Amino acid sequence: MSNSRWTALAVLSAAGLMTILDGSIVTVAMPAIQQDVGFSPAGLSWMVNAYLIPFGGLLLLAGRLGDLLGRRTMFLAGNGIFTAASLLAGFAGSPGQLIAARFLQGVGSAMAAAVVLGILVTLFTDPAERAKAIAIFSFTGAAGASIGQVLGGVLTDALSWPWIFFINVPIGIATIALALVALPRDRGAGLSAGADVIGAVLVTSGLMLGIYTVVKVEQYGWLASHTLGLGAVSLALLAAFVLRQATAATPLMPLRVLRSRNVTGANLAQMLALSGMFAFQVLVALYMQKVLGYGALETGLAMLPAAVGIGAISLFVSAPLTARFGARTVLLTGLVLLTAAMGLLSRIPVDADYLTHLLPVMLLISGGGLVLPALATLGMSGARESDAGLASGLFNTTQQVGMAIGVAVLSTLAASRTEQLLAAGQPEAAALTDGYRLAFTTSAGLLLAAFAVGVLVLRQPATTAAEQHETVTAS
Repeated sequence: MSNSRWTALAVLSAAGLMTILDGSIVTVAMPAIQQDVGFSPAGLSWMVNAYLIPFGGLLLLAGRLGDLLGRRTMFLAGNGIFTAASLLAGFAGSPGQLIAARFLQGVGSAMAAAVVLGILVTLFTDPAERAKAIAIFSFTGAAGASIGQVLGGVLTDALSWPWIFFINVPIGIATIALALVALPRDRGAGLSAGADVIGAVLVTSGLMLGIYTVVKVEQYGWLASHTLGLGAVSLALLAAFVLRQATAATPLMPLRVLRSRNVTGANLAQMLALSGMFAFQVLVALYMQKVLGYGALETGLAMLPAAVGIGAISLFVSAPLTARFGARTVLLTGLVLLTAAMGLLSRIPVDADYLTHLLPVMLLISGGGLVLPALATLGMSGARESDAGLASGLFNTTQQVGMAIGVAVLSTLAASRTEQLLAAGQPEAAALTDGYRLAFTTSAGLLLAAFAVGVLVLRQPATTAAEQHETVTAS
């Protein structure tokens, strides 16, 4: 691995760390933000979803624009917007201002994240080096989760919640400065090659509306006319997008990308797995603080073993196992560990003891260090070099949409169950715990569905550059 590629990987990893750091810090600080800014219990989920909706909705467009305008350019612009939005979030004084700043953070993150894997796979063409690079990139994401959970507690307790956003500013500035030097200049195909504005409007509006519909289920109910109407419009927009891609001269997402069963299967498995896995981070933090009475710092430290385990496994274990057994086998093993963790959480008691009930879960969650790199390897394995930005954008889209839907659906299930039990006279702690149990049971089901996709759809990717070329040509 040359020094220039090593430096470029460090810059890409720093950007990933900043994004994950922001998400994990916010999770730990949510109760403090709710109390200080005045969020309602239902409105608090917008701290997460105001970020995830634009992130998930814009990734395909950002990935395609990266192919057209240059991935380096898109990466720099995205990091600039994210850094500025973090500063605005820190100074926000009302729920509306904070939600708007989080939305801008999501826009910037989409622009940067959509092209990261595209840059990475063009820098590292050898399969062994690529697996190592992806493992390092995944490790920094887990490191961001580890740092964020502890740092969020420290900053919230020692200073105040705005500092969870201010911390992004120096990281963002440093990342932009290094990226200007380290990332290779690339010349995109140019806007004349076609940005498919109509397709961009259809998919972005369809995804955003779909996620918004799920988020509002808690207020209106699953079978309400509001929910069914918006859901139907969202599906219609997405169907129109697919039709547009099949007929447009310069589609935003050429459907040829989906001809590879590994690309399609990995994206589907990722959406299911992260729907179940990401909600763990949000709901366990709320369970610890609202039921067990942990403070912000205690919560961060309690969740640290999971994040450290994910990071260590992704860095030191994932790449060697992938080289020996293949990405598909590694993925399936990780999904088994995650499903077991959610199964334990589905039986969590009101008065849980950390060593007995929670630490085993944190250790099993380390299986995410196998799942995330394997999914990235499989998701990019069938993409042509000219479609690397698009494939990266698609992979990140399913990731963010999965997380957004998971948080929205599972939070709604937990809240609805809790409200029913409170109305029936159950104590608050018992009602909250039962709601979280239902959400974790559903998480286990989603992970099992991801496992089924891995077994039935995915295949071991090609292991040499020549085999990869043959696979792509055949697809």
